[in-house]
Amino acid sequence: MSSSQPGACPCQGAVGRPAILHALLSPSLRARPPAPPSRCLCRQHRPVRLCAPHRTCREALDVLAKMVAFLRNLPSFCQLLPQDQRRLLQGCWGPLFLLGLAQDTVTFEVAEAPVPSILKKILLEEPSSGAGGGQLPDRPQPSLAAVRWLQCCLESFWSLKLGPKEYAYLKGTILFNPDVPGLHASSHIGRLQQQAHWALCEVLEPWYSAGQGRLARVLLTASTLKSIPPSLLGDLFFRPIIGDIDIGGLLEDMLLLR
Repeated sequence: MSSSQPGACPCQGAVGRPAILHALLSPSLRARPPAPPSRCLCRQHRPVRLCAPHRTCREALDVLAKMVAFLRNLPSFCQLLPQDQRRLLQGCWGPLFLLGLAQDTVTFEVAEAPVPSILKKILLEEPSSGAGGGQLPDRPQPSLAAVRWLQCCLESFWSLKLGPKEYAYLKGTILFNPDVPGLHASSHIGRLQQQAHWALCEVLEPWYSAGQGRLARVLLTASTLKSIPPSLLGDLFFRPIIGDIDIGGLLEDMLLLR
């Protein structure tokens, strides 16, 4: 019976250690403490990048601008304490951004990013780069599996064929999250979330005989957005063009320019 862990990758040895050939050919491995597990190079975990980064980044920035306009025109949000506004924004900008991508039908394609071969890494590795002497490793790029899941979530929303009112009330249910830590008016924010939920029910009910069933589908699909980390959105849509940037902080700055 194999002792490898579930999901183990053939590009690594047991328990995530580098393959034996890599250890034998690389003298520097014997001259420094054990390194963290190597990045998996199986296809689903290989790094990818946008095929049209400039176009996609421009569309993503348009979605951010529309998000700010939505918040500015939402009196119930603007009347909250500035501290609560910031905490809500930091806690939910990722799902709100994804709803904006879905509403604007933003499509994109990715291709595998070039990865240096193991032999090239070994040959170019400097034996003297011990602890404290080497450079920090490059920040990993989004994986194919993560991007495919993001696209799957967007496709699920497109299949629902939501209208502008449905998107607006759904954004309200996500924005007004009373469970965000550190809120000063969590009870009031909880009531705002309930009001957005009731409004979503009302806008769904007249048009669909099985309104409750459709509501359940909408809320279930929206819950999948929480599984997509905001760091993936920043790395995929913004870092290739404008570099590392705190999107939550950027949105706060844009809101302050009223």
